Amino acid sequence: MLDEHIDTLLKTPLFHNFDAPTLKGMRHCLNMSVASYGKGEYIAHRGLPFEKVGVVAEGEAAIIKESALGKRIIIELLGKGNVFGETAAFAGKQVWYYSVQAQSECEVIFIPKGRIIGECANLCQCHRRLIENFLTILSERNLYLDKKIEYFAIKSVTGKICAYLYDQYKLNGGPLFDIPFDRNELADFLNVSRPTLSRELAKLKEQGIIDYYLNSFKVLDIEKLEQELII
Repeated sequence: MLDEHIDTLLKTPLFHNFDAPTLKGMRHCLNMSVASYGKGEYIAHRGLPFEKVGVVAEGEAAIIKESALGKRIIIELLGKGNVFGETAAFAGKQVWYYSVQAQSECEVIFIPKGRIIGECANLCQCHRRLIENFLTILSERNLYLDKKIEYFAIKSVTGKICAYLYDQYKLNGGPLFDIPFDRNELADFLNVSRPTLSRELAKLKEQGIIDYYLNSFKVLDIEKLEQELII
């Protein structure tokens, strides 16, 4: 069953600079397993032990945080090839601080943490490369969470939206781009209400700053967008 996911694994940052024969040779050493989940099913629960690293092989999942009152904040959407659980697996308490929920039917490949940091006599060079890739993922995760904190620190809803769209503008290298969220997901991601999000987006459109259709956006006036980045 893992053979059908080899191409997906090779495209993940965890197996950057690996080739198919090498990865196939490491399957048993890494003790990889595959699990299937239905839409809405939890892949990992907050507060429970989590000692594996997951790779989304098919479908989509979301890392979420839920309050005692049931309010949901999306920390990150996970698509095919995305890695998750690297921080929880190697934390001192080894518990997951968030929940991971399937957004659609999906398959996840799990790798026990001990198999990532261990070394095999025949494949030690590959293990070193795997550890280097893993450290890169951890660094990028920290940068991502720092950016998330920046969004939370912005007081106005307009400022949050403009900061996010500005980052997407810079990330995509131009004024036209698609975002990975629908409106409900974007509201959860920015920790604002859906009606408020829709209202503020409509205002920005009326002001000629942006245009949009569904999850496709176009920045019409980058200078005005920058002016809205008020913390």
